[in-house]
Amino acid sequence: MSKTSARTSKLHLGFVGLGRMGLNMAARLHHGGISCVGYDANPKARAALRKLGATAAASLRELVTALPTPRAVWLMVPAGVVDSVLDELLPLLARGDCVIDGGNSHYTEDLRRAERLRKRGVDAMDVGVSGGVWGRERGYCLMIGGPKPAFKRLEPVFATLAPGVAAAPRTAGRKGKPDMAEQGYLHCGPNGAGHFVKMVHNGIEYAVMAAYAEGFNVLKHANAGRAAQESDAETTPLEYPEHYRYDLPVGEISELWRRGTVIGSWLLDLTAEEMLQDDELKAYAGRVSDSGEGRWTLQAAIDEGVPATQLAAALFARFSSRGNALYANQVMSAMRHAFGGHAEKPAGGK
Repeated sequence: MSKTSARTSKLHLGFVGLGRMGLNMAARLHHGGISCVGYDANPKARAALRKLGATAAASLRELVTALPTPRAVWLMVPAGVVDSVLDELLPLLARGDCVIDGGNSHYTEDLRRAERLRKRGVDAMDVGVSGGVWGRERGYCLMIGGPKPAFKRLEPVFATLAPGVAAAPRTAGRKGKPDMAEQGYLHCGPNGAGHFVKMVHNGIEYAVMAAYAEGFNVLKHANAGRAAQESDAETTPLEYPEHYRYDLPVGEISELWRRGTVIGSWLLDLTAEEMLQDDELKAYAGRVSDSGEGRWTLQAAIDEGVPATQLAAALFARFSSRGNALYANQVMSAMRHAFGGHAEKPAGGK
């Protein structure tokens, strides 16, 4: 038995929500020595957990009954259903128990829910989780908010989920025993702090992804000078076509940049993997969704009076990718026609 398993053998955790993130997290906990009882409304998800060797409950009541006191129940469900799950779960809990929200709830909701739980003597914790579908093997970076005593009691759970100090080279100047941040988890502050930090993390993610996407798009169109140049009143000609006659191996460049460049990152690693399969990315329509965190980060920046121009541009680019700029573009075409008689170029025209 590993040191981790020995240390955590008496810890039990209820885990609600066994989707693409939740099942992998429960599996990592189970194999790390945390006794897990999981529940999901989908019987196939429960069966998948049992196949891993962990216990699956048929209901929330069965899950709570299976846990020793004080109980700890981790919710890994969409932000929009957290309250309905709590409505069913809270009557089953007792003073001293703890509920952890590991989804992407807005931090202000954490404050409201923490007060609701506090009235029943139940601790509330919010945990921003980053790691995606790869976290089962790599570990999950955890941004944690909530009461310090509850954090200390559950710290072995967080340490088991986290990547560990070997996930990255040690920062120059850090000395002594690696602290929790170096292990990949951090108690960021009181209720809401964990999801606030995760919110900003995801806002940054939007901007980083947009920067990569725009850069690769410039590379992809470096052969613009080879295309036939239109010459009419509605088209600004390419002044020096001979400057743009490069058919660049974009997929190979993504692989190249992974090695030794200042823009290397895990996101670039994943991009290179996708481009290895098809650097034309034909499987994707380019309709980019947003799950809320970018909007919330921008709202926080506005409330704080802090400029966040790159984050805003990245968020609005996602809106545009879904066709939400179409009417604005039609308005501009209409104005150009009205004030100057400019004819709109047909779709596909240069």
